[in-house]
Amino acid sequence: MAHRPAAGAVAAPAPQAAQDVPLFQALEWLGEAAESRDGYSRELFRHWNKGLNPTDGCDTRREVILAEAKLAPEVGARCALSGGRWFSEYDQVWVTSASSLDVDHVDPLAEAWDSGASAWTAPGARPTPTTRELRRR
Repeated sequence: MAHRPAAGAVAAPAPQAAQDVPLFQALEWLGEAAESRDGYSRELFRHWNKGLNPTDGCDTRREVILAEAKLAPEVGARCALSGGRWFSEYDQVWVTSASSLDVDHVDPLAEAWDSGASAWTAPGARPTPTTRELRRR
């Protein structure tokens, strides 16, 4: 068990070279900055794009579902998915319907905005969020 310093204690400056330290110490070395949601809109981020192969009809959502399948589903016209099997790590159940799955951002877009995405280049150049999680609806 690590010792946590008292509230208000002054943290030592971060070292110039890598070293092993308790997590609480490393966290104290991180800087803090004010966050702002001013100007935020989900529409400023590109969402489900046409996927890696724009001609196969599989958008990013379906590509994630295909990649995470424990038993691959059949892929029909326009990337219609049927069959298949997925395991939900969140509630420890098997899922057999792709339509009952959500593909979500592990880090919410609003948090990314608050933490500095608002300073990224023009809206059209903002990257598609690719960090993902697969969960049962």
